[in-house]
Amino acid sequence: MRWFQRMMAAAILSAVTVAATVGASYGQDKVVRIGFQKYGKLVLLKSKDTLEEKLKAEGYKVVWTEFPSGPPLLEALNVGAIDFGNTGEAPPIFAQAAGAPIQYVAYEPPAPKGEAILVPKNSKLNAVADLKGKKVALNKGSNVHYLLVKALEKAGVKYSEIEPVFLAPADARAAFERGAVDAWVIWDPFQAAAEAATGARTLSDGTGIVSNYQFYFSSKKFLEGDPKIVDLVLAQLGEVDDWAKGDIHAVAEQLAPAIGLSVPVVEVALKRQSYGIKPITESVVADQQQVADTFFALGLIPKQIKISDVARRSGS
Repeated sequence: MRWFQRMMAAAILSAVTVAATVGASYGQDKVVRIGFQKYGKLVLLKSKDTLEEKLKAEGYKVVWTEFPSGPPLLEALNVGAIDFGNTGEAPPIFAQAAGAPIQYVAYEPPAPKGEAILVPKNSKLNAVADLKGKKVALNKGSNVHYLLVKALEKAGVKYSEIEPVFLAPADARAAFERGAVDAWVIWDPFQAAAEAATGARTLSDGTGIVSNYQFYFSSKKFLEGDPKIVDLVLAQLGEVDDWAKGDIHAVAEQLAPAIGLSVPVVEVALKRQSYGIKPITESVVADQQQVADTFFALGLIPKQIKISDVARRSGS
C-alpha cells in the first residue's frame, strides 16, 4: 500500500490543517465536517444552505472541505479530519484495506454509463480486446480501475497485458489529447467533457460489466457518537436528490460554473447519473465484496477484507 500512502501524504497534511482550523474556529461547539468533490449531490446540498439550518437546531455546525477525488477524501476520514463524505465503489476498498475506520451508510443506484473507456476519435482501436499491449490512462484506486479490470476480463485480455498509466483526470486528459496514451478510462463529468471537446469514442462503458455505485460514508467514531446527525445529513441529501432528478437542466445550470464546464456537457453527465439515495443492502454489500476480491486477486490490495464488517444496515 506504499503507493496509496504516498499519494495521500499531501491530502493528510491539508486535511489535518483544516481540522485544526475548525477546532480553533468553533472551540467547544459540535461540528460535522463533510468532505465533498467538485461534482455530485453533496455539492448541491452545500449550495442550498438547508443543512446548516437543520444542524443548527441540533446544536451542530457544518464545515465543508473539497477534495480532488475519492482516495484523498477517505484518507482525510481515516486521520479524523472529516466525519462524512462520498466516493465511488473502488476508493473505500483501498481505504478499508489500509485500516481506515470507514462505515458505509448509504448508496446511490448503479450508473454504469457514467464511466467509460475512451479512445481518440481517429483511433484504430475498435474494441476492448484491441487494448492488449496498449497504454491506458486511469486514476489509480478509482471506480474506473475496476471498470478497466472487468472490461478486459470480459474481452479475454489479462490486466497484465496492458500498460496502465496512472494519472489524475487533468493530466490524463492532456496525455490523451497529445497521443501519449492509447485510451483513457474516466468518469463523468470528465467523460462528457472529453466527448464534447475531442470527439472521443467509447470502447465500452460499464453497461453489463460494472455497477458504478456511489457510496456515502461516515467515520466509525462519528456514527457511533451521534447516528441521528448522520441520518439528518442523509435525509437532506435525499431531498436534494429528489429536486435534482426532477429538474436536470436547473441542476446543470447551477453546477456548470462551479466545475468550469458548459451547461449542455453537464446535462449529459447528469442524465447518466443515478438518483435515489438508499440504505445499504445485503445485495450491495455482496457486489462490493466482488470488487474487493477482484482487487485482492490482482495484488492491488495487500489483504482480503470483508465489506460486511464496515456496512451499516437499514435500521441500525
